[in-house]
Amino acid sequence: MSNESLDEARRLLGQPRFTVRPLRDDLVEMHGWPTASDATLATARALLVAGPEAWMARARRLGVAQVAGDVTSLDSLLAALPGHDAVIHVAAKPGAWGRLDDYYAANVTGTDNVIAACSMSGVHKLVHTSTPSVVHAGGDLEGVDESVPIATHFKAHYPATKALAEQHVLAANSPDLATVALRPHLIWGPGDNHLLPRLAARARAGKLRFVGRESKRIDTTYIDNAAQAHL
Repeated sequence: MSNESLDEARRLLGQPRFTVRPLRDDLVEMHGWPTASDATLATARALLVAGPEAWMARARRLGVAQVAGDVTSLDSLLAALPGHDAVIHVAAKPGAWGRLDDYYAANVTGTDNVIAACSMSGVHKLVHTSTPSVVHAGGDLEGVDESVPIATHFKAHYPATKALAEQHVLAANSPDLATVALRPHLIWGPGDNHLLPRLAARARAGKLRFVGRESKRIDTTYIDNAAQAHL
């Protein structure tokens, strides 16, 4: 392994789900990281909360060591992050329904813990997966960029807590910890068990409806593009 690869050692924080898998695969392919049995600490590792054994087994075959943990536990993060240069923080509680306490714990407290653990562990780069929902105030958004301000009111706990998390990540940017937040929208592609399967099922059942003007455009993000953006 080259020194450049060592410098780019990253730890993925997130559940073993749709977004994390291609990130993990790309890291292994790009840097030729060693197998989990290698003595070096500069190996790609995913901090997993839970996941099917088939997914875990595939990760092991790729040489990705796995560490069970919880972003709401600062202790578990401090046990996982030392020796890594960068963190890709993908973990979150999504969805439109649920208790505010649960969303806040995962999305805000969890992100605050990641920031603190990065600072305490000597991690120098933090990439945070946010959402376009943080700037959606109820009207159309077309041709906008990152200069659009964070919305001041939200209709669900997910965007409200993700907005706080993104603000905390960006506020933590410093000479010692470079931070960035990405807002991929409607991620789809191979392995998707959320967006396309639902659309296809509704279309087959004759229940798919487009609400509003047909001329409206909706941005989507292909999963490989989302993974490359994070890297």
